Amino acid sequence: QVQLVESGGGLVQAGGSLRLSCAASGRTFGTYALGWFRQAPGKDREFVAAISWIGRSIYYTNSVKGRFTISRDNSKNAVYLQMNSLNSEDTAVYYCAAGPRPTGWGGDYDYWGQGTQVTVSS
Repeated sequence: QVQLVESGGGLVQAGGSLRLSCAASGRTFGTYALGWFRQAPGKDREFVAAISWIGRSIYYTNSVKGRFTISRDNSKNAVYLQMNSLNSEDTAVYYCAAGPRPTGWGGDYDYWGQGTQVTVSS
């Protein structure tokens, strides 16, 4: 069992940066792949980034490549999403998720956090 709690969301101006954190509980945290997803109002949830359990495999959706960076610290049971050059299209609730594989499909993830709101003002 893994419990995930996101933090770090907030209101930021376009062009600004935020760093999201996801704290996990559970002794097997280090064996899970971790992903970040987001859901904007009126839109489906979409994949943002994923990282394998040891951090060797990292994937991003095209719209955030070069702007977002996913990382993890297994010693702290945490995963992070550094978001730079934010724009209004990044406004959404961001969720972290844990699963056996670092994929872009939400169905591959077994555990989800409650989400943290990111709002980018133009």
